[in-house]
Amino acid sequence: MKTLTPNDPETRSTDVVAENVDRLKALFPEAVTEGKIDFDTLRQLLGGEIEEREEKYGLNWNGKRRARQLALTPSTGTLRPSPEDSVDWGTTRNLIVEGDNLEVLKLLQKSYAGKVKLIYIDPPYNTGKDFIYPDNYRNSIQHYLEVTGQRDGGNRMLSSNTETSGRFHTDWLNMMYPRLKLARFMLRRDGALFLSCDEMEHPRVRIVMDEVFGQENFVADMIWAAGRKNDSRLISISHQYIVCYASDARFLSDQKITWRQKKKGLNEIYAQHRKLLKVHGDNYRAASNALKSWFRDLPASHPARDHKHYCHIDQMGVYFPADISWPGGGGPKYEVLHPKTGKPVAVPSRGWMTSDPRKMHAWVAGDRVHFGPDETSVPCIKSYLKDREFQAPYSVFYQDGRAASKRLRTLMGCDCFDFPKDEGVIQELVAMMSSSDDTVMDFFAGSGTTGHAVMAQNADDGGTRRYILVQLPEPLDPENGRQKIGAAFCDDIGRKRNIAELTKERLRRAAKRLRDSDSGDAAGDLGFRVFKLDSSNIRAWEPDADDLERQLLAYSEHLTPGRTEQDVLYELLLKLGLDLCVPIETRTIAGKKVHAVGGGALIVCLGDGLDLDVVETLATGIIAWREELDVAGDTRVVFKDSGFVDDVAKTNMAAILHQRGVTDVRSL
Repeated sequence: MKTLTPNDPETRSTDVVAENVDRLKALFPEAVTEGKIDFDTLRQLLGGEIEEREEKYGLNWNGKRRARQLALTPSTGTLRPSPEDSVDWGTTRNLIVEGDNLEVLKLLQKSYAGKVKLIYIDPPYNTGKDFIYPDNYRNSIQHYLEVTGQRDGGNRMLSSNTETSGRFHTDWLNMMYPRLKLARFMLRRDGALFLSCDEMEHPRVRIVMDEVFGQENFVADMIWAAGRKNDSRLISISHQYIVCYASDARFLSDQKITWRQKKKGLNEIYAQHRKLLKVHGDNYRAASNALKSWFRDLPASHPARDHKHYCHIDQMGVYFPADISWPGGGGPKYEVLHPKTGKPVAVPSRGWMTSDPRKMHAWVAGDRVHFGPDETSVPCIKSYLKDREFQAPYSVFYQDGRAASKRLRTLMGCDCFDFPKDEGVIQELVAMMSSSDDTVMDFFAGSGTTGHAVMAQNADDGGTRRYILVQLPEPLDPENGRQKIGAAFCDDIGRKRNIAELTKERLRRAAKRLRDSDSGDAAGDLGFRVFKLDSSNIRAWEPDADDLERQLLAYSEHLTPGRTEQDVLYELLLKLGLDLCVPIETRTIAGKKVHAVGGGALIVCLGDGLDLDVVETLATGIIAWREELDVAGDTRVVFKDSGFVDDVAKTNMAAILHQRGVTDVRSL
């Protein structure tokens, strides 16, 4: 029986460096000497593809090397479950993780790397104001606990962009670089990352993301015009950027994957269409004239006015008469008869759009051609709105920046957040590039806009998308003018004074509103599981030669004191690369709790007092349960090492399970 230790690779987050070295060894075995990479040989094998000059194009800053290394350093922490803070813990697949997103991204690698379709982030803007991400990376878990007030913070250091620091860009880039590196690992091959930023950091964001994602994977700068500001002495900056990079743009092209956005204002047009049919019945000419009048009366800013050419109605729906001629000219010319006069209609100067007269006659017979009052006018092909609902997203769009704040104020009852992102805009990104069962991530969750957007889109189309949100539980100071409203709100709802509590409450209220709305029946998963970053449940062995005897006795139980069985169970899921929302069934066998994870792919017993009598009954019960579950493939069984009363009981357990076909038996 193998014992898992804190130094075992399976109990640590993904070691990106080791994986990269293994890939190089597989690709270029000639460049490996005594287990090390020989870069001179590698340079020869790659010909002229390695840059040898000391000066090269790119963006450099103080701390970049350390930031790059930080992204590659495995985490020693864990995520502790918090069912009491969650909604629908037993059924939801959505996740909210409280903690420094750098450590959380490392810990999520094994379970979710290569599985996220869309990442949207709105990181703290570099405005010369403070942002609270660690600047001391020697022990990031310890420092995270200090930052969030869980440990004495007398000697903590924060990345403070004070106006006198002179290191605005350096601090911001050192914060962002490792997080972007880790974010790319999370994306599926057909995934993409969207990052909101302002003009202050936009130039550097582009260069850094060119380096992290590759310049060839840049998709677009989307420009969000949010409304004119009149408080500027020179130019009113009324826009921000959403920078988009694909995980693999060539793959998107090869697979002919397209992103499409639903046109705005369609619901209002369809509602008016239904209303007019009730009034005019099958008098489609009268209904069409009424639809034209309705379009004329709309305000100029109404989104439906963009589709005012769809002003005709027939038994098939709303349409506009589109060009029926051959693109570019030189098309076929043949006789088409007017359905009322029976005479040949005028032929388009460029010829008909189809070279097959039979196809044209079938269109006419199926009422797909829009004719004029007589044969003297060129007919048109009917283009139905229901067939043209989607379009390629525009890189420039307008959305009133104040609207989201007003809606959030109504939802929460106060202004808890400054400048929240618009959930409608994020919902359009979700709808544009995700399918119904995809995963969406936001590791600067803030007000929870991305989670709200995912739930809203699922309610709209019946999807089962899930979200993963990460938010630092940054304390709210009731004496701070910008934070006192949020702190007071947390007091009112009986929660801790931190931003993560506001995030969760916003999602609770958004879920209730969706559940109570007309689309509530289709809303789907409106819950979330909460996990919190903390130090590992498995204690690291740190021997002290001056007090070795006492330490040996203290470490006879190598699990961290005060941790629950559920804490240890979910650390196992995380470190073994299993989904944190995987189904778990629990039974009592031989008086001990046993957990079957993922239909029996993993079976865990963390009970104490496993003597010879208990071991035999417990092993037999586990085998019977495994057969009942009809597990496809192997099963890994894990016990707590200190749960066995002696090595004989431990050996017997492994032997019994091995005899019954379970060979992967471990202890921790």
